[in-house]
Amino acid sequence: MNPLGIDKPVSQTRVVVAMSGGVDSSVAAALMAEAGYEVIGVTLQLYDHGAAVARKGACCAGQDIHDARNVADRIGIPHYVLDYESRFREAVIDEFADSYLRGETPIPCVRCNQTVKFQDLLATARDLGADALATGHYVRRAEGQGGPALLRAVDADRDQSYFLFATTRGQLDYLRFPLGGMEKPETRAHAERFGLPVADKPDSQDICFVPEGNYARIVERLRPEAHAPGEIVDQAGNVLGSHEGIINFTIGQRRGLGLGGRPEGEDALYVVRLDPASRRVIVGPRTALGIDRLALGAVNWIGDGTLPAGDLACSVKLRSTMAPAPARLLTDADGNTVVRLDEPQFGISPGQACVFYDGDRVLGGGWILREAAGIAA
Repeated sequence: MNPLGIDKPVSQTRVVVAMSGGVDSSVAAALMAEAGYEVIGVTLQLYDHGAAVARKGACCAGQDIHDARNVADRIGIPHYVLDYESRFREAVIDEFADSYLRGETPIPCVRCNQTVKFQDLLATARDLGADALATGHYVRRAEGQGGPALLRAVDADRDQSYFLFATTRGQLDYLRFPLGGMEKPETRAHAERFGLPVADKPDSQDICFVPEGNYARIVERLRPEAHAPGEIVDQAGNVLGSHEGIINFTIGQRRGLGLGGRPEGEDALYVVRLDPASRRVIVGPRTALGIDRLALGAVNWIGDGTLPAGDLACSVKLRSTMAPAPARLLTDADGNTVVRLDEPQFGISPGQACVFYDGDRVLGGGWILREAAGIAA
């Protein structure tokens, strides 16, 4: 077995590297080439807003494609650009817009990994005769008794395991993550060592297809009905004000409600629920945001065996930046899954992901549903 766990000599092992044009994927490609693997760089063109070449802080368009090509030239590997715009529009952008219409808070990066990158690109890598697909994600892969396991990155501040919970066992068997054991400064140092033209390039910050972070403008352009006005009400249904589209609100939001000068303390109002059917934004005190029970849909299990029925102790992340919180995973014989949190969490919205962990290992995860129904508490 070579260091990638593939039963071939390194020089005969072909690795496709997904190159976004950023420093992480560029270093991943350079490390694979330095190790002696036959490396092919692939960049996906996912969208084009016209001004993408000049835009900073994004990926997968314009300047980023140019940067990926320059990196490939620098390290001496072939590089291909694949037009996935229509697939990305269908699987990620349209779903993003529809999710906001449903009063949810989507995570398009998970959808992109789940569909375009780890389905479509992975299939392309196989068509190219590759033995593995490598990415610049900060996450680790380790061989276990039951097959490959997905682990949190060594650098907790860079860990991206939350965004990869939907990875299947079959995909994980084919994927490799060269940066999972590194901290970000080490990656930058490698970029300098290789003389990569992106060594000082800033990390991407916004959702790649949302210019300047203005997601409401994107949703309104794709779904004009999202701008329909409605009422802002309290939990008893009393009308407190009006709004110009529920897409302008998220669960847990306090500022920008347009209700006049509210106090900062216990009487401050937060968005506690969105009702797309009535176009109502429901507000209440912060205590109303606390949730200790979540129903999940489309659960993906990558722990050992099958998703166990009954009661399983684990920890969960409800957003990428939070520390894992103690919880219990409840699954019945019909596959209905509920998570019961040891302590309430605040500002959790339907459409977000709940990811399960056993220590550093990712056990899987699912999408948070609007109502926690199906299993008794």
